[in-house]
Amino acid sequence: MKKFKTAFSILFLLVLGGFFFIWIQNELAFREELHQRAAPSGLHPIVEEKSEELVSKAAAIGIQVLITDGFRSADEQNGLHAKGRSTTGNVVTYARGGDSYHNYGLAIDFALKLSNGEVVWDTARDDNKNGKADWFEVAAIGKELGFQWGGDWQRFKDYPHLEMTFGLSIDELKRGYRPEDVMQ
Repeated sequence: MKKFKTAFSILFLLVLGGFFFIWIQNELAFREELHQRAAPSGLHPIVEEKSEELVSKAAAIGIQVLITDGFRSADEQNGLHAKGRSTTGNVVTYARGGDSYHNYGLAIDFALKLSNGEVVWDTARDDNKNGKADWFEVAAIGKELGFQWGGDWQRFKDYPHLEMTFGLSIDELKRGYRPEDVMQ
């Protein structure tokens, strides 16, 4: 009986080890696939669709919205990060290339467009005369559409910023995960 238990234990450990080996191989192959994925080169289709819906819904209540920024390459992001640091101008972002949802096509920035064509970042304007600041009305529409708004952030406020993370962190995006991985 003791020999049977020993043989069974050895067999069990071999089978368990085989399953573990196969799992490790699959995990390593998946991670390699992630690293080989091309970086996005434009807005994610859902973000693009919801951006257009944002502009349309805002227009329906008398607010003209201009999407001022969407996808940014890492080089473009680094250029913006340099402003107010190593180049002239005011600091406009705290994120370096690869550290912004813009770099993965998951974020947009917006501004208000006046009837004369001027573009403003005035959070207090009420051009549709309903007693509410147009900027915050646009942010509310964005949140209804599934965006997270930079004006709700605790560390610092980024009022023009709307993003859809699909539950992915910047670190996961850097490692190659994409929204399609979490949407399946």
